[in-house]
Amino acid sequence: MVRSDSPFIVDIYLVSIRWLLLLGSLLAMAGESTVWQSATVFVWLAVGWNGVLLSMAGRSQRLTRHREINLAIDLIFSVAFVFSGQIPVLAKFLFLLLPISTAAMYFNLRGALYASLFASIVHLVGTPTPLSTYSTVFSLAYGFVYGYLSQNNYDRIQLNRKWQLEQREKAQKAETNRIRAIYNHSMTITSMLSYNRVLEAALDLSTGALFVDGGISEETNPAPSEEIISAMLLDENGFYKVVSSRNLVGLDENSTFAADDGLLALLKIEKKPIVVRNLKTDPQLSNLANLPDCGSVFALPMVSGYETYGVMLFGHENTDYFSQERCEILGIVGRQAVVAMQNAKLYQEISDEKEKIAEVEEETRKKIARDLHDGPTQSVTAIAMRVNLARRMLNRDLALTSEELVKIEELARQTTREIRHMLFSLRPIILETEGLASAIKAISEKMKEVYGKSVLLDINESVARRVDSNKASILFFIIDEAVTNAQKHANAEHIRVQLGGVRNHPDIVAVEIADDGIGFDLDEVNKSYDKRGSLGLINLRERTEILSGLLSIQSKPSKGTVIRLFFPLTEQALETLRDPGHKPFISNA
Repeated sequence: MVRSDSPFIVDIYLVSIRWLLLLGSLLAMAGESTVWQSATVFVWLAVGWNGVLLSMAGRSQRLTRHREINLAIDLIFSVAFVFSGQIPVLAKFLFLLLPISTAAMYFNLRGALYASLFASIVHLVGTPTPLSTYSTVFSLAYGFVYGYLSQNNYDRIQLNRKWQLEQREKAQKAETNRIRAIYNHSMTITSMLSYNRVLEAALDLSTGALFVDGGISEETNPAPSEEIISAMLLDENGFYKVVSSRNLVGLDENSTFAADDGLLALLKIEKKPIVVRNLKTDPQLSNLANLPDCGSVFALPMVSGYETYGVMLFGHENTDYFSQERCEILGIVGRQAVVAMQNAKLYQEISDEKEKIAEVEEETRKKIARDLHDGPTQSVTAIAMRVNLARRMLNRDLALTSEELVKIEELARQTTREIRHMLFSLRPIILETEGLASAIKAISEKMKEVYGKSVLLDINESVARRVDSNKASILFFIIDEAVTNAQKHANAEHIRVQLGGVRNHPDIVAVEIADDGIGFDLDEVNKSYDKRGSLGLINLRERTEILSGLLSIQSKPSKGTVIRLFFPLTEQALETLRDPGHKPFISNA
């Protein structure tokens, strides 16, 4: 059994013809009781078979080799009917037209001629009367005419089907070209790493996508791309600024609009494309010179997630220019432009981050050089000078020489401690082996041992253990940087380091480093910080950003310095920490 999604029209038409022929045969036998009894079985078999064919046609079904089986059964029924008894010639003639009709419908002219020839021979043999000759000639003519018409209709259907296939292939080819062109446009945009180039190319590629080969029919709208007015507006601190445009009046190319009213405000809320007939009544965009005169304007918000980058505006003089297809094309290119802008932005951020890393590395080298120059280098120089002095005193005063050697030994030990402290700051092995709490304690011990400074610790070890190794390493360097700055620059006698959780927010870690040093004016330092040789505060802020944390620095001259740091351990804690109304504080309870 074969099933089709569409009905077999030929089968339905043939069944209708067969009903007429069967009805005519029955009418031709009316009043002949003896004839009726002898032929009734074949008539009812033909009626039943036609009912089966009608049922299958209604369900769009066919038998395997449906045409051959149908013709064979009609031929068998016709022969049996003709030789079943004394039946009127007209009834036989009408019944013999069944296989001729079937052959004409299924096998066109050739099949109809063969079937009519076969039916004529059967008719002549089965009914050898003068009237049979005329009916035979008529059946041959019926087969020829019916077959010719069927053949002609078949050829016409085949030509129409061929034309439809060609049109379908042409449409598919055009669609393929359109998709390929849009894909190439998208790849061109996304491959750009310059933010400014992306902004300039987005409008050109958006407009060009409407006129790719096969994209939009020229018969639909033959307007050239020059007739399209387009502009890209980027969101800058709540205002939309025109950063790129095509066919706008020169004075409008750098316009800025508020996003609190009109179409721009609606786009910011809805975040969906909108087609408007004109912008003459818009409180913001109506200030443009020629865009409000367009018959239709397509506004496409540039959105990624919950973030809105800006709006792309396209205007055309035709009121129905922006059809659904054109809007979809512009939407595709617009989304790719957003992706390209994100890529360009990320690339720029990576480039800036590389520069920052290079600056940090350079600052680290300078710091090591300063520390070596201020500490071990001068100490080694002093040791060399004192050894030379001791050598000269050796033959004059042994007691003074002995005292000098003791001082040289102590200076050498101090230098060794300073070098070890530097190595500890560069790579704290204890952080990898014993954890964050032990590493912070080691900072306190090193400060006491090397510089004689007291570092008071208040460490919640359960909180410290929850900090993963990557964040622990960054946090260690932040604390070490802050403690070192307090010792070297603030001349602090006491330094306090506190690490714990935040009350009611156990997934937020709070760190505080406070000293009783000389302090400084934070505003004055920030104003001239780019001219200073040290990058200590920048290092603290950048490392805090890596932790996704918040940094607070409070200091006044002669009042000491307090540095507070808060960073999350989970994504939910990050959302809580970023809440403007959240004011965390340290708690070790």
